[in-house]
Amino acid sequence: MESSHWVSINKAFSKQSIHFDQDDEANPVLQTWRKRVYHHVDQFVKPGSKILELNAGTGIDAIHFAKQGHTVHATDLSDGMVAAINKKIVTQGLSNKISVQQLSFQDIHQIKEKFDVVFSNFGGINCCDDLTKITKHLPLLLNSNALVIWVIMPRVAPWEWLWFFKGKFKMAFRRFSTQGVQAKLEGEVFTTFYYSLREIKNAFADHFEFLRSEALGAFSPPPGSERFISNFPGALKGMNRLDHWLSNVFPFNRWGDHIIVTFRFKK
Repeated sequence: MESSHWVSINKAFSKQSIHFDQDDEANPVLQTWRKRVYHHVDQFVKPGSKILELNAGTGIDAIHFAKQGHTVHATDLSDGMVAAINKKIVTQGLSNKISVQQLSFQDIHQIKEKFDVVFSNFGGINCCDDLTKITKHLPLLLNSNALVIWVIMPRVAPWEWLWFFKGKFKMAFRRFSTQGVQAKLEGEVFTTFYYSLREIKNAFADHFEFLRSEALGAFSPPPGSERFISNFPGALKGMNRLDHWLSNVFPFNRWGDHIIVTFRFKK
């Protein structure tokens, strides 16, 4: 992709880093989803694992894993996000558990270590126009039987289909575009790409065994639905229950605002 794409992403997320944690803590959907991601991770990841995190953001997940006893190498492209992680490491005394490297996920071949887990949360991977640009480097970075756990935005997102009834047809089905979708964040514009579970599996090819897919927001609203969340708390609870019961069940496990996908490296 053009360098301007990565420059825009760096600027956007650097601006967002200033208020990222505050926004995250104030959003009940994100808080619920993050707990579900951690529950998913805990079912697969062994104690004391060495984790490579892609798109680490302000380090929320890296700090969580470090406090659980894992060691984390946190990577992110954004100047602002990397600065935020480094500040947290110092203030929380976690320099023996977390290392940081400013790096795009497409340049992970520059890392000269091996890991038990490669983790990425909440759609950072969707900034990539071709998942094989990442997956082709993974075998050189992974120990035997290592795990890859990514939280990716899929093509099918039923809540977005509601735009159809407001006459916004392009918005309703934007995730099906093969050319990606223009996203605007903090005044910066860059392209986001969506992937079906089949496309994700194909990107991992012969070196990996698919273990599980779990939906986030198969029934419940996305984090940006603040008005619905505040006006209909009872409905939100019911939808969260449906997510809890059915998010691992076909076909619901392959659609939603995000899906958690887990693969095992076959060496």
